[in-house]
Amino acid sequence: MRKTSKNTLDRIFSEYIRRRDSDKNGYIRCISCGKIVYWKESDCGHYINRRHNSTRYDEVNCNAQCRSCNRFDEGNIYNYRKGIIKKYGEQAVELVEIKKHNYCKLGQFEINVLAEEYRRKLKEIKNK
Repeated sequence: MRKTSKNTLDRIFSEYIRRRDSDKNGYIRCISCGKIVYWKESDCGHYINRRHNSTRYDEVNCNAQCRSCNRFDEGNIYNYRKGIIKKYGEQAVELVEIKKHNYCKLGQFEINVLAEEYRRKLKEIKNK
């Protein structure tokens, strides 16, 4: 059940990030290379790898990214970092880099709370 719930949370969070980063017509600009693609054709890219639960659902760490950078260029991390510095500032990026070292085990309760929070945020974006 926990794995299924985490997969659901990943799906909801990914859609939220991609829609958050899209313009009024649904297009995103890749955080790494600047390529413009429709939100459904993009990925929710992670600056710090998703295996680190402490940053897996961090909104600074996660940004819309073209599939080429995310899947075939190992996240284009050098340019990803430059993109999030431009978007959030150097201090926010350094905080995410430090946060990655925190131990974080998400239990069923935490997963459910996060899923509900991102369902709410996603609904807000869709209703704009």
